[in-house]
Amino acid sequence: MIRCQTLSWGAPGQPLTLPLTLSLEHGSLSAIIGANGCGKSSLLKVIAGLQKPLSGKVALGVPRQGGLAFLPQQQHLDRQFPISLEELVAAGFWGRRLSTQLRAQRLANALENWHLGGLEQRPLMALSGGELQRALLARLSLTDAPLLLLDEPHAALDELGQQLLWQHIHAWHSEGRTLLMVCHDLAAVRQHIPQTLLIKNRECVFGPSTELIQQTPNMQVA
Repeated sequence: MIRCQTLSWGAPGQPLTLPLTLSLEHGSLSAIIGANGCGKSSLLKVIAGLQKPLSGKVALGVPRQGGLAFLPQQQHLDRQFPISLEELVAAGFWGRRLSTQLRAQRLANALENWHLGGLEQRPLMALSGGELQRALLARLSLTDAPLLLLDEPHAALDELGQQLLWQHIHAWHSEGRTLLMVCHDLAAVRQHIPQTLLIKNRECVFGPSTELIQQTPNMQVA
């Protein structure tokens, strides 16, 4: 599903790590962890096609259209943009042909599943960080993409939001989707995600989450 071949990324002439060769199979659930500035989010953007690699290749076993969905960090959104929460969530339908009735039903279900009822007409600038994050996740849930790339999906979520997040991640995984996510909650990675790519000291190590986290008990990641 995801093939990285001698992949390098970062600023021109300044690769963040040694070249990465990695294969993630269809239906896998994986995390990327590491310290601040090590290149976690940049790698996810390169895989998503949002940034160009310095060298090497990325191959995705998905259709070019509708094959992947990307969850960005909310700090990259313009909260002054004049749309409502409902309009933001409905953007998850982009590129899909659905009847008006089916769209309305799926949108209502997504809002309910992420506990966003009553906030439909609230502008983005009036949302709390947790409400905005749940709205972004609700938008993601409206896609049928077989590959989900999530950049810190747990950010700003309270305890309820965290519970909803992991319920949906496991549901998506059980549907056979492939998930790759940047995560700084090592306890959650250990509990929920079986395999991890650790970026440390410019090296990339891939293996079972429990083993890698055990080797780096004092690592501060974000």
